[in-house]
Amino acid sequence: MYNKLLQIDYSPIAALNRTYALAKANGNIIAIAEAEKLNLVGNQQYHVLLGHLCKEIEVSKAINHFRKAQSLSKRASDKIYLAGLIKSLEK
Repeated sequence: MYNKLLQIDYSPIAALNRTYALAKANGNIIAIAEAEKLNLVGNQQYHVLLGHLCKEIEVSKAINHFRKAQSLSKRASDKIYLAGLIKSLEK
């Protein structure tokens, strides 16, 4: 369904949502490859998604994505949430 939506009305957020669905259907490795093609490096949610997708595969990459998301965040609550994720992975 996301493929159809993106054909009708492309948006970066819909593309990120498609990547999350792809992870659930086909696994994180495939979803990471698809997400990286989007190259939304200035988008906080892009880095949050990649952080979650990477955390069981390559922890250091996940931490880097969460740190990038934290640096892009404008909300204190997001920064606190991301700091908690980073801390939990650094153990």
